[in-house]
Amino acid sequence: MANSNVEPLYNQIFINNTFVNSVSGKKFPTFNPANKKKITDVAEGDKADIDLAVNAAKAAFQPDSEWRTMDASVRGQLMYKLAELIDEHKNDLAYLESLDCGKPLRDSVSDIRSSVSVLKYYAGYADKIHGKTIPSDGPYVSFTKLQPIGIVGQIIPWNYPILMMSWKLGPALATGCTIVLKPAEQTSLTALYIAALSKEVGFPDGVVNVIPGYGITVGQAISSHPDINKVAFTGSTEVGKLIMAEAAKSNLKRVSLELGGKSPLVIFDDFDVDEAVKIAHDALFPNMGQSCCSGTRTFVQEGIYNEFVKKAAKLASEKKVGDQFDPDTTIWPLVDEKQYNKVLSLIESGIKEGAKVEAGGSKVGDTGYFVYPTVFSNVTDDMRIAKEEIFGPVQQIIKFKTLDEVIKRANNTNYGLAAGVLTKDLSIALKYMENVNAGSMWINCYNAITPQNPFGGFNQSGFGRELGEAGLHNYLEIKTVSIKK
Repeated sequence: MANSNVEPLYNQIFINNTFVNSVSGKKFPTFNPANKKKITDVAEGDKADIDLAVNAAKAAFQPDSEWRTMDASVRGQLMYKLAELIDEHKNDLAYLESLDCGKPLRDSVSDIRSSVSVLKYYAGYADKIHGKTIPSDGPYVSFTKLQPIGIVGQIIPWNYPILMMSWKLGPALATGCTIVLKPAEQTSLTALYIAALSKEVGFPDGVVNVIPGYGITVGQAISSHPDINKVAFTGSTEVGKLIMAEAAKSNLKRVSLELGGKSPLVIFDDFDVDEAVKIAHDALFPNMGQSCCSGTRTFVQEGIYNEFVKKAAKLASEKKVGDQFDPDTTIWPLVDEKQYNKVLSLIESGIKEGAKVEAGGSKVGDTGYFVYPTVFSNVTDDMRIAKEEIFGPVQQIIKFKTLDEVIKRANNTNYGLAAGVLTKDLSIALKYMENVNAGSMWINCYNAITPQNPFGGFNQSGFGRELGEAGLHNYLEIKTVSIKK
């Protein structure tokens, strides 16, 4: 169990391996979403703080710096030590994560374990990043050299704070970049804790810098800074567009974006209904639906539709409300008031547009930001709940007849992050896989996300990939060298 008496140890800005107050001296509060009580005040970064962090990262990236001259194998060892230290501190980190974003303690522990795996995976890559020799035309010996892109700005979301930090730190550190990272203002505490651990294991000054603050100030300053070479962002499509515009207007910095989704999970009537109900439930309701790749559009073939709806509603109705430290909790709060109001507004729109509430459909009291897991049937493709990313515990069950029909309907979205299909017919599964536009395709499963598998989207779900070998490419430049014989 986590130490329930642990206090937030770090609430300042982390620059050049030192915790400091913001230049402005401003602070902002962070709250426990289960009871709306303030946890602590966090130093509020601004453009001036980003300038200081970039200067530190820039110094750490100089050709003669300790970081740039470090053996790649030693860099990997540092990363492995950081992963091990995070694992050693997982109890306190899990407590702070749950306190700050509302998820159950067991889920926070699981996120930390996954984060440790990601960092160890990329630690193993540190001394295996290399170019190729090329049999070029003419009297030349040619080869490529892969070099770190430089100073990277990283902006992470509030739904999986520690996990998303590992997805960003892993490839950036493995390739030898230096980092200026902005955690979400709702969930800054664990990012600052991990920053302290990075110093403890021996990362040189300026390699890891963490600047809490708001998107409109810190996020904008990162996106537009002329000395940042690349920005990586996970969050909404709307904000992703703003970041891309700022990157273009400033110095054409490279951008990778992992954005929103409205992912289809298609269930054919040859698949076991009970198993399908469980997979579909687990595709949506973990983290109370606050996941970019949630299978929110549940397409069910007409032959099993009614039975599926009945069983899906029953499963959702059996969940238990509680705070994040109750081990029996299966309903926990949304992250903040803004998200809470958005989800309730979209539930209300579904009711007004004619969808049928089979389970949930309302808030839970007034103590925290709780919403009952909601299941809608009789959903049509033109309803807001079928088109907009809800980012909450709301399942839309949609009836379909044929494979060709459901492929068209699955693709009728601006997004393309993930998709799933449940069927015992391999030909159906392969045709669906080939024709549905999604960065991750899951067949007879969902959320099969591992450190080895690239993750990212098509269309307005973003571009670039995280995880896997592909995740390294965002942080590397290719230098081609030719020598005359």
